[in-house]
Amino acid sequence: MISGVPLPAPPAPVPPCPAESVRADYEQLLGRCPVLRVRLLGDRDLDPSSCQGWYSAVELSSLPEALEAALAGEAARIAAEHGRDPRPHVTASRLLHHYLWTACALLAGPWFLAGRVPVIDPADIWLHAPTGDFALRPRGHVSLPGDIPLSGEDELRAELRAAVVSHAEPLLTAFATATRRGTRALWGMVTDDLASAVWYLGRMLGEEDASVAAAEAVLPGGTLPLPGSADFRRLTGSDGTAHHTRTRLGCCLYYAIRPDSACLTCPRTSDEERLLRLEQPAV
Repeated sequence: MISGVPLPAPPAPVPPCPAESVRADYEQLLGRCPVLRVRLLGDRDLDPSSCQGWYSAVELSSLPEALEAALAGEAARIAAEHGRDPRPHVTASRLLHHYLWTACALLAGPWFLAGRVPVIDPADIWLHAPTGDFALRPRGHVSLPGDIPLSGEDELRAELRAAVVSHAEPLLTAFATATRRGTRALWGMVTDDLASAVWYLGRMLGEEDASVAAAEAVLPGGTLPLPGSADFRRLTGSDGTAHHTRTRLGCCLYYAIRPDSACLTCPRTSDEERLLRLEQPAV
């Protein structure tokens, strides 16, 4: 109060717009999760499709030449890294797994961090065929904590599943012939990659127990077309340490390019082998 005149109340803080909220989530996510090779685009940035080698999810699912270029890039990367040319269905499975895991991490990241389910339009995410890198233009989110009627955790989990299913479905159709997998196996890959992505996020954020619980809550089973559950369990090591693990519903075919090393969650990997590898000292 000055000279008896009450001062006006300070203005209420302006909440960030939906796109800014999700961008902040993504910046935190990418800063903590180095495996995610994703460039965030602003509204004024040109679409990467104008540059050679970049293809949107729309193009990958609808243009055979885009999918062929992406597959050729994946085959070249596998050959350069492992010294062997992969079989075509192995290339297709590895590329689809790479795309799905990244998309699941980008969809689940804001949900795990802040209870926000983002919108990722297939026209707003691009894959760089030569490198496997991604670009993403964040647009906003489906829901926020406290939104009406999507206010509860069950609804948010349902929104996350729906967002993953909607994004994956056109790509599964496009990749089906090349991967030589049936519908259930393809949706099993989506289930595996969603569970794996949430688990990875938790490990990178120092919240593994919370991420395992979150993955089990979002994938309890019976949520078709996702055919299975997260189904985590614990393995107890020689020193009494309990390690989280799960067995994938299907094989990602990593063993086909590295015959000496199947994935840690592969159906081919025994629990004894898992413990041996989990207890190896970090290099």
